[in-house]
Order: sequence, then C-alpha cells, then structure tokens
Amino acid sequence: MTMNAFKPKETLTEQVARHIENLIVFGQLGSGERIFEASMAKQMDVSHGSVREALLLLEKRHLVRNVPRKGAFVTPLDEFFVRSLHETLELYLTHTGRKLARLWQPADMARLESLYQKMNDSFQNNDLMTFLELGVEYTQASLAYADNYFIVSAIDDLWPSARRCAFVAFQHGGKQILEDNLAHMQESIEAIKSRDEDRLTDILHRFALQQCQQVLDAIPADQS
Repeated sequence: MTMNAFKPKETLTEQVARHIENLIVFGQLGSGERIFEASMAKQMDVSHGSVREALLLLEKRHLVRNVPRKGAFVTPLDEFFVRSLHETLELYLTHTGRKLARLWQPADMARLESLYQKMNDSFQNNDLMTFLELGVEYTQASLAYADNYFIVSAIDDLWPSARRCAFVAFQHGGKQILEDNLAHMQESIEAIKSRDEDRLTDILHRFALQQCQQVLDAIPADQS
C-alpha cells in the first residue's frame, strides 16, 4: 500500500505538512529521525521555505521537534509521549462526550451510526486507510456539542499523533486492533443513545487504557 503519494490540496504549506505528516504517521519517517529540509524540498519540488513552514506547523501538531542549530526531528514515540497523549485525549473526549450524551439530536445519532457502519464495511474490506480516516470523522462528529474552541483546537492538533499511534498498534496487533475499535464504538454509541454519561465515561477510560497499552506493546523496548 503506497502511503507517500503527494496530492496537492489546501495551501502549499498545508499540502507539504500533510505529506510529511503521513510519512511520520505511517512510519516512513521513524521515531527520532532527522528530517533534512533540503532533500525533502527537492523530493517534493517545493522551496526550502515551504518545508520550513510545514515543519513549524507539524511541531504545533506534536509530530516534529525543531532543535535550534541542529534541525528538525520526528518526535520520539516513547512511553512518556504515548501515556501523555492517551491521558489527554481521554480528558478532552470524556468532557465533550458527556455533553453529547446529554444533548444529542436524532441527526447526530444517525451520523454516528452511519460512520460506524462505514467503518465496519472498510474493516470487512481490509481497507485500513479508509478505516483510519473514518475514525477521524467519527471523532469530529462526536465533538458536535463540545462548544469549546480550545478543546476542539487541541484535539485537532493531537489527532495526527493518535493516528500515528493507531498505525503502530495495528502493525503489531493486526486486525484485532480494528475489532477492538469497532467494539468500543458500538459500546459508546449505545451509552450515548441511552444518555448514560457515567457509562460512557467508564467506556472511554477503559478504552484509553487499552489503546495506550497496545501502543506500548508495539514500540521497541528501548523506547518504552
């Protein structure tokens, strides 16, 4: 499966950032690896400035660390990073999930159930890329009642790292990881539908712990 095709869309900076993001998310740029600005610019046929701006954007998204006088490096995927990510996502998604459970309307539930079905179909068809993209869309749909600029913005910046972790876990655990995701979605939709905030909170907590451990099991021992 080809992960690194460069397809222009959005602003040039965003195009370049998305391309490098996918290289990191899908492991073609490894944990801690240096990103050489000149070679990346040549590979993508863009200016050094465009790559530099993209790397600054990816630093905001926690995928890159720009070190003065040394260059840009892929953020290490170690135990501290993985635990911090899942703990933070759980805090944000629990807060917004409780609002969704209280306030959802029929159109919201229809969208969540439709996305679940599409993810199940992509799972049956072994279409990992579509599965991951639908997972992003599902999370965005669940934020319908977040009503909080900072939470939504923070999750947008955290989501690339969540995709990166999900891919690492999938490489290690295979289809069982996707099955676990689907089971979690089905259980959480039932809790939302019944407007059971406490049950949803428990589901999100258990799943965050499970996902975190799956990623830790997948990364090399010297990193964890």
